[in-house]
Amino acid sequence: MKFSIKTALVLVMTSLVFVSCDDFLDINDNPNSPTEAPINGLMTRVTLESARNTSRVAGTTSFFVQQFASPNPAGSADTHDNVSYGTQWATLYGVLGDAADMINLADELNAPHYAGIGKILTAYNLSLLVSMYGDVPYSQALFAQTLNPAYDSSSDIYDEMFRLLAEGIADLAGPAGERAVSSDDYIYNGDPAAWTRVAHALRARFLNHYSKLPSYDRNAVLAAVDNAFRSSADDFQMNFFAGQGTAAENPWYRLAVNNAGLLLGGWLSEHFVNQLNGTTYGVVDPRIDFITAPATAGDRIGEFVGVRNGAGRGAAPEQNARAVLAVGSWYASEATAPLQIATYAEMKFIEAEAALTIDPARAFAAYEAGIRAHMEKLGVPQADIDAYWSNPAVSDQANFGIDKIMKEKYVATFLLPETWNDARRFDYAYTNFLLPENHNPALNGQFLRRVRYPDSEVQRNSAQMPERTMLDRIFWDTP
Repeated sequence: MKFSIKTALVLVMTSLVFVSCDDFLDINDNPNSPTEAPINGLMTRVTLESARNTSRVAGTTSFFVQQFASPNPAGSADTHDNVSYGTQWATLYGVLGDAADMINLADELNAPHYAGIGKILTAYNLSLLVSMYGDVPYSQALFAQTLNPAYDSSSDIYDEMFRLLAEGIADLAGPAGERAVSSDDYIYNGDPAAWTRVAHALRARFLNHYSKLPSYDRNAVLAAVDNAFRSSADDFQMNFFAGQGTAAENPWYRLAVNNAGLLLGGWLSEHFVNQLNGTTYGVVDPRIDFITAPATAGDRIGEFVGVRNGAGRGAAPEQNARAVLAVGSWYASEATAPLQIATYAEMKFIEAEAALTIDPARAFAAYEAGIRAHMEKLGVPQADIDAYWSNPAVSDQANFGIDKIMKEKYVATFLLPETWNDARRFDYAYTNFLLPENHNPALNGQFLRRVRYPDSEVQRNSAQMPERTMLDRIFWDTP
């Protein structure tokens, strides 16, 4: 890529300087003809920070779905504690504001491809925001119309997300106009066809969230899937950077490296490990070797051993005795490793779920394709893929249903925020999925449904903030 992180930061700072100085130094500058730097800098920031927001949100929700676990007892995310997740709130709104600026600039500059990508990434970041918090400020929140923006309902925001995706597709369908997107787009280098497939993939994902509602439209989901990714080569993901400092590295790689240096994090849940190591389903999933490594110390050398959520590692040593996201694994292979946002494998599981009751044969074929696509992406040898598929616990079509789809999708969406949406739609009904040790007593033995609003919002906008608990459900998560 032609742009470095340092270049991106310079461009973003240039953008800020341009905006702040516009009224003061406008003698020779036409405010309606900004220089090229701001829109390019906004694109680099919006694409980069959208990928980072994926890891920021997943870094919390992966504990909720028991893929991660804290090595220490009673970790706040482990136990669904009533804490403030202000970083995610701030960074999501930061990207939404930058995307809104980019869309407005694109309209001024006749650059519809910039606008289209901005709208698609706005819809994506809105989905992360609603997924965590439910109702949030949006319609009044981005351009300082008011210091105390009203909250929009999550259902209204979903309507807006679908509108943005449709407009994004339309913007990308025509010529690029006066400004073509290129290497300032860190994800697809401005490829309009690739971004159009992303829009359809996100549409399929969002429509599938309605699965518990009477309005769920299986055929609409399948139509969106048909227009989404054609293979894993189309996946919505971003490669990170080497030689630009740790902030520019793949965050899962950095997490794994930090853990190896005894900044403990990225430990894997007993529930997740037991699904992979054969304990829960009686079949060893070969993907386990591409995620973690067996113990070389402690009481269970040679085994894959997870940590019980909320209980911590007990007497196990700090290294090499429990499963962690391993340096050199597929997800943490190197600083420049890709970070997934939405994938072809996920689309196949969405297809399987949507087709299950109207076209069971299509559903089963999509289920198999999803398993194979994810394993192939991780580099699992073909013989191991075939052996896994041949096990009746995996491929028995007579007992095929939603439980098998969700079980396999749970692995394929490892480290994606989407897994928590699935868990709530599935009512956490994974086999042997237990409440954590030291579970937040305020939740009365129930799994959480949303996180609470951050302290910053309580302090600044409490008059507008609706009363919500961590048991209140997002509109699509009906009992």
